[in-house]
Amino acid sequence: MKPTLQLRISQQLTLTPQLQQAIRLLQLSTQDMHQEVARMLEENPMLEAAEESAAGESVIGTFSPDAAPSASHSSATANEPEQARNDDRGNEDRGADDFGPDTFGNEPADWNTGGGTMRSTDDEDDNFPEQAAEQASLRAHLHSQLTTSSLDSRDRHVVGMLIDALDENGYLAQDLEELTGLLPAELEITLDDLETALVQLQHLDQPGLAARNLRECLALQLKALPEDTPQRDLAIRLVNQHLDLVAAHDFTKIKRLLRCSDEELRAAQHLITGMNPKPGAEFGRSIADYVVPDVVVEKYKNKWRARLNAEAMPKLRVNQIYANILQQRGDKSSSQLTTQLQEAKWLIKNLQQRFDTILRVAEAIVERQANFFEHGEIGMRPLVLREIADELELHESTVSRSTTQKFMLTPRGIYEFKHFFGSGLTTESGGTCSSTAIRELIKQLVSAEDGHKPLTDSRMSEILAQQGIVVARRTIAKYRDALRILPVNLRKSL
Repeated sequence: MKPTLQLRISQQLTLTPQLQQAIRLLQLSTQDMHQEVARMLEENPMLEAAEESAAGESVIGTFSPDAAPSASHSSATANEPEQARNDDRGNEDRGADDFGPDTFGNEPADWNTGGGTMRSTDDEDDNFPEQAAEQASLRAHLHSQLTTSSLDSRDRHVVGMLIDALDENGYLAQDLEELTGLLPAELEITLDDLETALVQLQHLDQPGLAARNLRECLALQLKALPEDTPQRDLAIRLVNQHLDLVAAHDFTKIKRLLRCSDEELRAAQHLITGMNPKPGAEFGRSIADYVVPDVVVEKYKNKWRARLNAEAMPKLRVNQIYANILQQRGDKSSSQLTTQLQEAKWLIKNLQQRFDTILRVAEAIVERQANFFEHGEIGMRPLVLREIADELELHESTVSRSTTQKFMLTPRGIYEFKHFFGSGLTTESGGTCSSTAIRELIKQLVSAEDGHKPLTDSRMSEILAQQGIVVARRTIAKYRDALRILPVNLRKSL
């Protein structure tokens, strides 16, 4: 076979490094984006964090390859939502390839992408953030209680082993006989020793700890109540003998078995529901997860407007000292610095493009969900990604990246962009109703129902049909489960 040459024409998509960086920055959350910026600040000497302006305000630059940022346009975008902003967004649809490196002669004096979180580290106070006091764990708390008890050393040792066997909720899930078999024989610890130590542990601190099941946990807490507590003994009997009937709300059978009245049963049930089923969970260390919103929604002149949150935007610029030195040398011996200068420009412009895209998507969402900001969840309208993508002339995947892990601060709270998207159901009038609005209607119906005769899924479906919203019973059940609303038999009260 002889070698031959063939000519073929084909198309393929090539992602430049700039475009790859733009896509990656867009899909990152605010926290991850700041981590990426911090990494670039450490690795690239041509990039630096710009200091705050004299007035303490952030500046959002409007970028063009041959022009410096416009402070007037930036201030109106970031800090003055009441003013009409420039609707000309011709540069926002450009890809990362359109932001090529400038010549040294056209280097802007200050490449700002915003302000807020990336600040100068010259202030000593910034190096010592306040730390929350660490809460003691369950085992550490019980061991500290054990050291102050009047038990002898051997009993303390046995009780300490049981403390180490507790789970995060304060339960002793391991059987005592099994635990006895796991202990070394030379310790000479019998099953009676463990049972005695268990009783000592259960009376060591707050009632309910070291219980072996839910029934025992609730009984320990009820027995710790004063003896003159109304219906205390009835509540103990309910927990020990008929806890499954209490969970099923089978009050008729309970009254027949225990021969009690509605008032007595209601008081006993109130005591049981007031107990803590997980007494050890309060010792678990929980870390608050703070969200920095990307966009702030405010009302001005009876119209809802969206603006970028300056605190979520890093403030960056090219290091002019290094850039001027590189320009004066005029040779190609510092190719690494030249590459780093281009990377710094790409990062700044891609960050600006990221926030521009997020703002455009947020404005489109606010325009369509104005009824939500006025009336709450019940005013939500159906919205899909394709609708936003078609209006902004963006790809649907770009809108998806712009709405994932991006948050909006509104007068009604902080919501992820994804919250404003949802499918719709057809109404009798031919329109559509958002699934979010239907969930809110279900919550309102359940909150207003009679506890003695709660609404069934079929009845809620009929009520919504009377309002012109046709929803099947199984759809009501699906939404009710998603809202964590109990079935009708478990919502029934005395």
